[in-house]
Amino acid sequence: MHNVLGGLRVVEGSAFVAAPSGGMTLAQLGADVIRFDPIGGGIDHRRWPITPDGASLYWAGLNKGKRSLQVDLRSAAGRELLAELICAPGPGAGIFLTNFPAEGWMGYEALRARRDDLIMVAISGNHDGTTAVDYTVNCAVGYPMVTGHDSGGLGDGEGGREEDRPVNHVLPAWDVICGQTAAVGLLAAERHRRLTGEGQLVTLALSDVALAAVAALGHVAEAQVLDSERARIGNDLYGALGRDFRCADGRRVIAVAISPKQWRSLCAACEMAEEMARLEAETGLDLARSEGDRFLARHRIFAVIEEWCAPRTFAEVTETFDRHGVCWGPYQTFRQLVAEDPRCSVANPLFGTVTHPGVGTVLEARSPLRFGGLTLDDPTPAPQLGQHTEEVLAECLGLSRTEIGRLHDDGVVAGPHR
Repeated sequence: MHNVLGGLRVVEGSAFVAAPSGGMTLAQLGADVIRFDPIGGGIDHRRWPITPDGASLYWAGLNKGKRSLQVDLRSAAGRELLAELICAPGPGAGIFLTNFPAEGWMGYEALRARRDDLIMVAISGNHDGTTAVDYTVNCAVGYPMVTGHDSGGLGDGEGGREEDRPVNHVLPAWDVICGQTAAVGLLAAERHRRLTGEGQLVTLALSDVALAAVAALGHVAEAQVLDSERARIGNDLYGALGRDFRCADGRRVIAVAISPKQWRSLCAACEMAEEMARLEAETGLDLARSEGDRFLARHRIFAVIEEWCAPRTFAEVTETFDRHGVCWGPYQTFRQLVAEDPRCSVANPLFGTVTHPGVGTVLEARSPLRFGGLTLDDPTPAPQLGQHTEEVLAECLGLSRTEIGRLHDDGVVAGPHR
């Protein structure tokens, strides 16, 4: 994005999703993000999905725009190199983003001894430093217990039934939100340093990210104040009107009416305004203005929308909903998204084509942020592992070709072909 963060250098030591996505967010805005990995790659270098040749599409997606450095993390010389890189001088340098254990040579105090104004963002699983990943966090914060359809059972466990098992999500939502939160924390600490000259250790626990969201969305208060457990309601939108509906050709759409305007549009599209007026008179509910009342009457309303959608094809429903300004969306697979949805194409300024080494040419997203008056740079491919080793050592640490060659010979660093 035209180097909005130009001049900022971030050293990233990472694995999984949260830290890499935070680094990628900064790189897409113009920061120089240097990711270091052990020689041969870390645990996520070959993570699925992979190409037939073994190249990780996961790696390519989460490391766009970064520079890559391969270092022997077990050797004293390799660790010394990384400590020097993390604490290198310069007003935009001295910034470290990691989800590796912040201890030993990688601990904040050890690094701060080299540069007093060091900024370090350290991501952990839980606030006490114990291990957690997205899926072990999500199971504990309640969402899998309210995801899925109510079958009238007692829940999985003693007396429960198989169909009442909790339903895990597929999207690693807490990882993604954690990465964005880490990027915000890093930028806040960098602003603080520019104003005061002070460095900062910023700690962020993955489970705290989830718990903060659960509290902000009212779930904690719901349990405390109402002393209630939310029931599973399938694809119904809690507290408002929304659900999936089947078209004549088997495709499904979701229609949502939260605001009064969205409700009027849906009534017009499904030709149900008069019937809804009669429902209001019968029940005393204010469907036109109250989203909560629409939720209470949802089963009666859904029956009318189902009847309207059933004889119409997906194309017919699409045309009618669009013409009336209905808030709706299609259910589609990833392949359908790429093949049919114009939002996932170069027609959307978000996307451009990128050729990743070992992967090929694919659609990739720029930063979704838009800054008025600034042009959009093309998406940048992810680096090959170790692609920038020599470049980083020369540029950031001032090492000579002879010194870099000696590090290669000693197995301390590696380039892209090792």
